[in-house]
Amino acid sequence: MADPELSMQSGGYDVELFVDAPDYDLICTICQGVLRCPVRAACHHIFCKKCILQWLKRQETCPCCRKSVNTSLIFVMFKLSKSIGRMKIKCKNEIRGCAETFSLSEQYCHSMSCLYELIPCPYQGCRAQLLRRDLDTHARNCEHWRQPCHMGCGTILSHRTQAQHNCYKQLRQEYEARQRNHRAIAAALQRKMRRMQSSMAYIKRQIGLICESLEVMDDLHEVEEEDLGEGSSNSLNGNNNSSN
Repeated sequence: MADPELSMQSGGYDVELFVDAPDYDLICTICQGVLRCPVRAACHHIFCKKCILQWLKRQETCPCCRKSVNTSLIFVMFKLSKSIGRMKIKCKNEIRGCAETFSLSEQYCHSMSCLYELIPCPYQGCRAQLLRRDLDTHARNCEHWRQPCHMGCGTILSHRTQAQHNCYKQLRQEYEARQRNHRAIAAALQRKMRRMQSSMAYIKRQIGLICESLEVMDDLHEVEEEDLGEGSSNSLNGNNNSSN
């Protein structure tokens, strides 16, 4: 007998999904669902792969015959899996009105196009969930609807702004805004250039003053050297006269 707790955690396919009641041989003993990825143990009992692997984590014996089960001797039954994939099932959205039936292997493809699939509104900020068939109607009235202008001007439109939108006017406004921005940038650059020119002129004046100061200092130094030279000469002449 299957463990109820483990049966809830594992799962083959829900029996109720199938159009015709599945054969007893296709039911997993562990989860009581139709075999999903069926595997056969060495004792020839068949289970869902996920179910038997979870079961063996708790006890290493077959849930049917209690014989020891070696995981390396568990084999996937590909042909049986393909046969189950061909079985007809009902749409999971039958309760919402979908009457389609299709092969189990086509379940995913159908869910991607089923008109009765419950999906969230694709527009950011809207929390509505609706049937896929109602999406277009909802989009025409959704206050969160946003789309770029179909004429290619790049403007993101809402239902409120769509009726008044004029591409030429919008592009003209954007052009004028860019022009104002460019003029403001040019004026700022000109002001910066004037400040730099003023700073350069000030630096040149300071350099000129420094050069003049250096020249004056050089002149004074030369005068001092000349005075020292003359003083030395006079001293030597005085000494010579005294000697005579």
